[in-house]
Amino acid sequence: MTVPAADPRDEAEEQVTAALLALSRVFVGLAARSLAGLDEDVTLAQYRTLVLLVSPGPQRIVDLAQELGVTSSTATRMCNRLVRKGLVARRNRDDDRRAAWVTLTPAGRDLVGNVMRRRATEIARLVGDLSMTRPRAFASVVEALVEASGEVTDAQWWRRWAESV
Repeated sequence: MTVPAADPRDEAEEQVTAALLALSRVFVGLAARSLAGLDEDVTLAQYRTLVLLVSPGPQRIVDLAQELGVTSSTATRMCNRLVRKGLVARRNRDDDRRAAWVTLTPAGRDLVGNVMRRRATEIARLVGDLSMTRPRAFASVVEALVEASGEVTDAQWWRRWAESV
């Protein structure tokens, strides 16, 4: 059986997908190394939870679970660990007493900010080693991918970080 020739556009899209997948591994490694350099014992999954509490702000555990792609009981256990570490606080709201809301504590906010700054330094080092002919075009493509994923841009994220807690 003969395999049909691939559409050149499909090959290009596959190449971009493979390159971005490899880049995602680099970024996960950067995040892990940034966390490892801290005194806090925070896993990548816990760190992702803290980051999510910056972007949209305080959340109900059920909404956080959905954002993380886990069950509510898993998110509850994760938040319990983060509460014990002093990085997250649980709060009830007058308008919704049935649901537990979680928010960053000042310590949680500081930890996320420190890790993000460490990551930014490492990424800047990598970018500095590149020779790009059109860095703004590259940045536009990356920002379009970020927006397509539903994530906020870096500038929006830092604005929300500054307003958190």
